[in-house]
Amino acid sequence: MTDIAAPLLEVEHLAVDYHVAGRRNHALRGVSFRIDRGERVALVGESGSGKTTTAHAVINLLHEAAEVVGGRIEFDGVDLRTRSKREWRSIRGARIGLVPQDPNVSLNPVRRIGEQIAEGLRIHGPVGRKEAQERAVELLERTGIPDPEQRAGQYPHELSGGQLQRVLIGAALAPGPELLIADEPTSALDVTVQKIILDRLDAEVAQSGASLLLVTHDLSVAAERADRILVFSQGEIVESGTPEQILGHARHPYTQRLVRAAPDFRASLEERPLRELEPANADAEPLLRIDRVSKTYRRGRGRRAREVEALRGVSLDVRPGETVALVGESGSGKSTLSRVVLGIADADEGSVRFAGRELFALSGGEHREVRQSLTLVYQSPFASLSPGLSVSRIVTEPLVNYGLEPRSRLDAIAAELLDRVRLPRTFLDRLPAELSGGQRQRVAIARALSLNPELIVLDEPVSALDVTVQSQILDLLVETQERTGVSYLFITHDLAVVREIAHRVVVLSKGRVQESGPAEQILYSPRAEYTRRLIEAVPGADRHETARGGRS
Repeated sequence: MTDIAAPLLEVEHLAVDYHVAGRRNHALRGVSFRIDRGERVALVGESGSGKTTTAHAVINLLHEAAEVVGGRIEFDGVDLRTRSKREWRSIRGARIGLVPQDPNVSLNPVRRIGEQIAEGLRIHGPVGRKEAQERAVELLERTGIPDPEQRAGQYPHELSGGQLQRVLIGAALAPGPELLIADEPTSALDVTVQKIILDRLDAEVAQSGASLLLVTHDLSVAAERADRILVFSQGEIVESGTPEQILGHARHPYTQRLVRAAPDFRASLEERPLRELEPANADAEPLLRIDRVSKTYRRGRGRRAREVEALRGVSLDVRPGETVALVGESGSGKSTLSRVVLGIADADEGSVRFAGRELFALSGGEHREVRQSLTLVYQSPFASLSPGLSVSRIVTEPLVNYGLEPRSRLDAIAAELLDRVRLPRTFLDRLPAELSGGQRQRVAIARALSLNPELIVLDEPVSALDVTVQSQILDLLVETQERTGVSYLFITHDLAVVREIAHRVVVLSKGRVQESGPAEQILYSPRAEYTRRLIEAVPGADRHETARGGRS
């Protein structure tokens, strides 16, 4: 007879090593914890701390370079380390579900969304093709995706990042697992979609009695959604406790540093004033001026085709030395506007002027010339760097493409660029796979800086990073701006990050500007109802009450 009080998952003295370039690296050093039935446990820590390795060890999806060298993993009384590949097919997905971090890597780009969800249903249960397709549509609707029938017939590239992440969550929930492992499931989502997804996960746990293992770098999310928090550092659990204990009474110095580093939107101006930024010259002519830009896309095929208004009459400007944050939900038009500014997409109407030149009137050669002064840092530090190039070649690649420097000087320039982003010169010969997420993003910033641009478009540059690395990258961007006078168009869904870097904020919804103004005014005295709704959705509403021991 099963002991009703026995944990669903019990991990004891788990040790994992990685074998890289002939070296043995200790990723996990004797990790022990348990998860009870219906319990929600969050693993929190910096990049490389061991939290994702722990989650992947539980579900037997470790990288081929990893080796479990000790310990025990027991699920529902069964030792998972002794299971065969055949036995794992009836466990993984069916009884232990996984929501991975990056939907662009996890979804098949040439198969329709509905087919991919239905396939999981048919693998893990006696479900016919038609029933599986119908249930796939139901799952899309349950995770908050609009027009679920139409979305089920579309391909991954036709959905936004937030919608793709909801697809992964729907697919993981479909077989009704007893334990759901969510690996940074909302790191790339805007706050309102994040709230929908986390509310959905909470509802599933409550309804099905499933347990949740949540891997996150966001302390506010962990505090708001977990019953217990386990803090990881250098492959060990250095502290564990309830959200009240971790946020309000952290004992370990590492945990205390993690709490201090977390961007804190809910802090009042008296508790934590906005970062003092070097003021931009309000009287200077705008470096970038966007005037009444509109853009419509045609989505779908045949009778299902329809026009989607991505931008409508959007206007904003960015002055020299200024950071303007463009904030909005997934699908609000933020990324479309950045593509228009960079010349990757055309606009139907309006004007974009950069340094006094109308970008829509430029020839291909002239636009290429402008791109020397107008560069981009992508969202994903994992997908934006060429895996076969060394760091040295990556950061100097723009100089080679434009023929700006002789090859004899490239090594010295690469070393200087790494100095500017505070990476050791020993990294010059490394490949991206040998770097952490934060290190890769520093390389991406160094590459953007190589041309000494006047404006950098930063598309969610810290959303995939843990809080301490996020804080370091924001510090780096501010210091670079103070030193060089570069301007930033900073695209983000994270209002806590806006608090740390922006002079002004433009709020976008459904392709239209809802309001704009100084960061302090938008964050603390918003006029638009949409902005107030964004602010209310920010996780950590109870954080300061929690820190004072007053969480209800």
